Amino acid sequence: MTTSTTKTSGQTIADEQSSTQAASGKLSWLREGHTAVITGGANGIGRAAAETFLAHGMQVVIADNNEDALATTAHELSEHHYRLETITCDVRSYEDVCRLRDFALERFSNVDCLMNNAGASVTRGLPWEDLEGWKKQQDINLWGIVHGCHAFIPGMLAKGQAATIINTGSKQGITNPPGGFAYNLSKAGVLNYTQSLAYALREQENASITAHLLIPGFTYSNMIQQFVPSQPPGAWSTKQVVDFMLEALAEGDFLILCPDNDTNRRLDEKRMQWQADDLIKNRPALSRWHPEFLEAYQRFVDQ
Repeated sequence: MTTSTTKTSGQTIADEQSSTQAASGKLSWLREGHTAVITGGANGIGRAAAETFLAHGMQVVIADNNEDALATTAHELSEHHYRLETITCDVRSYEDVCRLRDFALERFSNVDCLMNNAGASVTRGLPWEDLEGWKKQQDINLWGIVHGCHAFIPGMLAKGQAATIINTGSKQGITNPPGGFAYNLSKAGVLNYTQSLAYALREQENASITAHLLIPGFTYSNMIQQFVPSQPPGAWSTKQVVDFMLEALAEGDFLILCPDNDTNRRLDEKRMQWQADDLIKNRPALSRWHPEFLEAYQRFVDQ
């Protein structure tokens, strides 16, 4: 899918509402009486997804390990209290995620959308530093998603109904920029796992469950709000990410590659292509940041 050109704020809001309504008509699970479970749902993109799903009449279970944020979310969304449940959950624990599954099924009897969104940035350690931080990073970002799929998907398959799985990844898991090495590894794992998941579900006889990888751009989430009091011009809001996600899901996209106000899809594709070409052309690892390739990379981007 493609993004729109610059418009006035009034046009943008109207277009977002129109496109979201159009998308909802193509998504059989996004409707009244159906249920979504969202991990990491008390803040950021997860919270925006919960609000959007509730606005479409869905029942929503928000799971998070932050009890204060959960309480705030429950209070602020109290008008939907009869369709909204919140529960603490540490996705590093498979037992906790199974408890979340049992809670959701007991309350609403079915799960039509599973959004494995919980994630964190734990360590900036070099590849030989902070072993416990590296392990924790994988436990949250990668194993949290694996736990969610293992806990929920067998029951979803047994129901035999259309459903969707949305796993939140990162552009860093594709282009691997230096710095957040452990984070990059976890999100590269999410990409690999979700590709395998989508294929395996597609091969299941009479199954109508799809898996998708959400890749946000620069998003003004709670993590950034701690350091930046107002939304930077280049960032998208969490609602913009969710609206884009629904449009992409309606088109059947596996990779939901979100732009932002600084980076369009063309630039993202150039960065991904350069990263892939490092292997194909046997260039030095991460040559995009290698002094001898800086000019070549810039020429490639400008082509």
